[in-house]
Amino acid sequence: MSNTPRTDSMRGFHGLDTAVDAEFSEQLECELAAAQQRIKRLIEAGDEMEKYCTDYYSSNRWYKAKEEKL
Repeated sequence: MSNTPRTDSMRGFHGLDTAVDAEFSEQLECELAAAQQRIKRLIEAGDEMEKYCTDYYSSNRWYKAKEEKL
């Protein structure tokens, strides 16, 4: 299983071995930037909500979730 199935499918579609279409690359970059912005907003919201955690367990779960690498 590939880590880049969409890119791989475009390579096969265009018959390219090593490069993908510039338009497709731009689309992927835009999607990545949007996803990164969404993650940033979710972390900011989580940080605000964490202020209202009344128990150590919930607060600790939030910090552990933020530390995990995707």
